[in-house]
Amino acid sequence: MYHPGTVSALPTWIDERLDRNFNNTLTQEHVVETMLESDRPFFSIRQLQARVKPDVSTATVRNRLDELQEIDVVATETYPESVTLYYINHPESEWPLSPEGKRALTTDSPLDRLSTRDFLTMRDTAGIRTLVLAGFQLTLVLFAFGGILTVVGADVGTESDVVLWDTAFDLLGVCLLLLVTERTVRWVRTRYGPLNVFSTA
Repeated sequence: MYHPGTVSALPTWIDERLDRNFNNTLTQEHVVETMLESDRPFFSIRQLQARVKPDVSTATVRNRLDELQEIDVVATETYPESVTLYYINHPESEWPLSPEGKRALTTDSPLDRLSTRDFLTMRDTAGIRTLVLAGFQLTLVLFAFGGILTVVGADVGTESDVVLWDTAFDLLGVCLLLLVTERTVRWVRTRYGPLNVFSTA
């Protein structure tokens, strides 16, 4: 059995299935080695893209993973918010997701899985969209509380409703800016591939 963090040849069952096309910028072998050497049991495409060298596009990583899935080296699990995770598909391996791991992933929201690095590099699309949605919902709550204070007159002399509305407008602006930034970064990556300014390397 392959253990992460050790320098070792690929397991025979993997090695004999791989197509070693060295004309590809990213080879199947390198993808598998990256997955096996990591301390993670599973990856999203963007998480794997952030680890492989040289920098390649999301489409290239997806193509290699699709090829590895076709030869039963890699398997997938799809979770809410269309999050697809890839892992090494060996029945006796420690890598396939345990029942506990599956339950944790289905109960955790994309916001729970959003790391600081994925946020700063705009890589976790589902997490950022969830964060923006939460901001929009909080904006509505602030507007509602401000309106209630105005109607019942509880803000007399304190202008609490004005403070709540100002905060709501500020939050709305931040959420819109974050959403536009994420969409712009995603469009740039799709059109031009990964750029150094967005790289996590």
